[in-house]
Amino acid sequence: AAYHAWYATRRGAWIAARESRLLQALIRFDTAERVLDVGCGTAYFASSLADRGLQVTGLDPDEQALRFAAARDPRIALVRGRMETLPFADGSFDHVIAITSLCFVRMPDEAVREMWRVCRRTVTLGLLHRRSLLNLQKARRNSYAGARWDRYDDTLTWLRGLAPTPKVQARWAVFLPSGDALARVFEHVLPGRLPLGSFLAVCLRKPAA
Repeated sequence: AAYHAWYATRRGAWIAARESRLLQALIRFDTAERVLDVGCGTAYFASSLADRGLQVTGLDPDEQALRFAAARDPRIALVRGRMETLPFADGSFDHVIAITSLCFVRMPDEAVREMWRVCRRTVTLGLLHRRSLLNLQKARRNSYAGARWDRYDDTLTWLRGLAPTPKVQARWAVFLPSGDALARVFEHVLPGRLPLGSFLAVCLRKPAA
C-alpha cells in the first residue's frame, strides 16, 4: 500500500503518466486485445490498460503484491510466477509488457526470450536508463536499491537469437525526474528519441505473418 501510494503523489502521477503515454504510443493497442503485464506489482499499469478495454493478465512472484492488486482491481487476471519461466503457451497474448521489473532479474535475456515466446505482436520493456539524471540522483537508494540501470545498447544483446527477428523501436521519457514546472516544460520540448531520459522504453515487434 505504501509503494502504491507513490502513484497518488504529484511527482509519481506525472512520471507514471509520462511512462504510460510513451508505452501506448509505441505499442498502439487495439480494443479487446490480450495483454500480459510481467512483474505487475500492485497492478498500477495493468489497471490503466484495463481502463482502455484490454483483457489484462498480471504476473508477479510476490504474493502480497498480488493480493493487493486483486483487492483494488478485480478486472485483472492475476498469476503468481516468474518471468524467466512464464506459465503460458506460445502466442498466448497479443502484447507483453514489463515495466521497471526486468531491472531486478539477473538474466534478462532469458526473461526476454520467454516474453517473446508468449507474445503474438509486441514485447515492450520499460527500463531504468543508466545515462540519466535519475541514475545520478537515485541509484542504489530506497526502492532503487538492487536495481540494474541499463543502456539501450545493453538491451540489444538480450535479443540475440530471437526468432523471428524483432523490429526494434526505442524512446525515452522523464528527462528531469523532479516533476516540477521546469521538468514538464522540458518533457514537451525534448524529443523522445533523445537518449537521456530516465525511462527507456524498448518495443520489440514481430513481423506480420
